[in-house]
Amino acid sequence: MSIIIMIIVGFIVGLIARAIMPGDQPMGIILTTILGIVGAVVAGFLGQTLGWYAPGEPAGWIASVIGAIIVLFVVGMFAKKRG
Repeated sequence: MSIIIMIIVGFIVGLIARAIMPGDQPMGIILTTILGIVGAVVAGFLGQTLGWYAPGEPAGWIASVIGAIIVLFVVGMFAKKRG
């Protein structure tokens, strides 16, 4: 059951990040979900590194959206260099 919740939360976080980040991100439902999940992982890692989260503590909604925006920014930088 927790995997389904993680997928739903990842999708919502990915949608919010894509709505906030300017530009055109041609992504489908699956990539948007992966973006949200990776954003939450990035936020959790950065939060633990900075001492905001205890080990094993999940990142919050706002931190997950910020992490997803960071991932979108990095992917956008690589996409501009390649194309």
